[in-house]
Amino acid sequence: MLTATTTAAAADARQGRARALCIAGGAAAAAIAWAIEVPLLGVRLTVRFGAMHPQIVAAGQVIGAALVAGLIGWLLLAALDRRTPRARTVWTVTALLVLALSLLLPLTAGTTAAAVTGLIVLHLTVGAVVIPGLARTARSR
Repeated sequence: MLTATTTAAAADARQGRARALCIAGGAAAAAIAWAIEVPLLGVRLTVRFGAMHPQIVAAGQVIGAALVAGLIGWLLLAALDRRTPRARTVWTVTALLVLALSLLLPLTAGTTAAAVTGLIVLHLTVGAVVIPGLARTARSR
């Protein structure tokens, strides 16, 4: 009994580490993409919501948004892992739909074509790291 409990605990720890690294990787990828777009390519990542003045999207905001999105994805995957044997499929489809919907934000709030393109690249970069990374950690039954 003790061996089974220890083995399960070790598997949970590995899964938690893998998920945390995946989320950190998504945030790091977003930071790298931002660093290429803004300082190197000179893209002004600005957004405007309604009648507000345009706001510049800073690196900290990009990293924070990537971390929040990853943590919400982790929470959803953990809940699905406990409730359905098809957690990986359900989570992946949901994550891809959320990613597609998230692209509406740059399309509607970006102030220039370069800003829209840069913001879309940021969204896709985080999605390309987090979605397959977290999907791989889903429990299979």
